[in-house]
Amino acid sequence: MGNLTDYGRDALINHIYNTAYTAPSAVFLALATADPTDAATGASMNEVADANGYGRKAITFAAPSSGRVTQSAPVVFDQATGPWGTVSHWAIVDDADHGEGNVLAHGALSAPKSIVSGNTPSVASGEVYVEITGEIGTSTANSLLNLMFRNQAYSKPDTYLALVTSPSSAAGIGTEVSGNGYARVQVNPSGGSAPAWADAVDGSVENDDDIDFAEAEESWGTVVGVAVMSALSGGTLLMYDNDMTDQVVGEGDTVTFLAGDFVATLS
Repeated sequence: MGNLTDYGRDALINHIYNTAYTAPSAVFLALATADPTDAATGASMNEVADANGYGRKAITFAAPSSGRVTQSAPVVFDQATGPWGTVSHWAIVDDADHGEGNVLAHGALSAPKSIVSGNTPSVASGEVYVEITGEIGTSTANSLLNLMFRNQAYSKPDTYLALVTSPSSAAGIGTEVSGNGYARVQVNPSGGSAPAWADAVDGSVENDDDIDFAEAEESWGTVVGVAVMSALSGGTLLMYDNDMTDQVVGEGDTVTFLAGDFVATLS
């Protein structure tokens, strides 16, 4: 399984909540002799040395499904003219040149391989894949993967908080509160008018300001979760949280997320 790097997580969660991410026109497979780690950069990722015929190669992915994007064709490297060491890991980078670019994702190969002179290394189709997990809508996860790894357009959405009385799932929002003065609340990108999001840190964003819903004119029932939607009504489920403490909202009550209380994380 492949993991998004710190850079990859921040870029994608900011695309939802803050600044649109500009995808590279192509992505490249790099080989490493140890785990590149989530903190990997193009210049620091345990990559095979820039010698003996080694060089990154373009990699392609099939359309994502269920929050996973998978390599769609074999990647064949040039014949080694000397030893490359024992290759155990891979990384996806947005630049073809050794030591350059941003590392988007990384993972382990199915088995380490010692590369010696005369070998022509290859990575079989389907071995490299990247998943987005967590409380995120499936269509949103697929759109983010399409954007980063396949350069497929996905416009940055607006974000509105919605309250639900039955749990949401990756397939869609639960039963949303309706009537009695209820309306979704828009939260703006960092630097926008309040309430706004903070910039992503370690794959997470939080609200910079209090987020206040209108006063309930009559009962809203028992609120069991919150969802982030792309529009004031209808729209696409972006992310959700069913773990909040259940709250009975009666006439005259208000619902508020204090600054820093709403945290969205991408993994």
